[in-house]
Amino acid sequence: MKPAPCPCGSTTPESRCCAPAIDGGVRPASAEALMRSRYTAYVRRDEAYLLSTWHVSTRPVPPLFDTTPLPKWIGLEVRRHRQIDATHAEVEFIARYRVGGRAHRLHETSRFVLEDGHWFYVDGDMHDTDMRPEAPL
Repeated sequence: MKPAPCPCGSTTPESRCCAPAIDGGVRPASAEALMRSRYTAYVRRDEAYLLSTWHVSTRPVPPLFDTTPLPKWIGLEVRRHRQIDATHAEVEFIARYRVGGRAHRLHETSRFVLEDGHWFYVDGDMHDTDMRPEAPL
């Protein structure tokens, strides 16, 4: 039986896609790879990984998952990855989720910075979204 693809939307099994970053401390090679692993961490509700990949200048105070009902993440579409310079990048994405049986979408362009060989999520601009989740990806 073939393993299920990673929640991030790639066709690669999670064990070879986002899990090495989340579980094993492997550094995502790009801002897009970090964004995908952060989406998978939201699916898993892995607060420790999300906080560790959030830039210290914008990192929220935990807990991240303090609202109910929690969203059920159901899909990710990466629209664009733009490398601005050697240490800055943007990723535009749409993440789909359900809350209370109703489907929603989060459309964001996120900013990332590379420091000491690690990519970090900094912040993002929301686009035409119908509901904001408790924290950005």
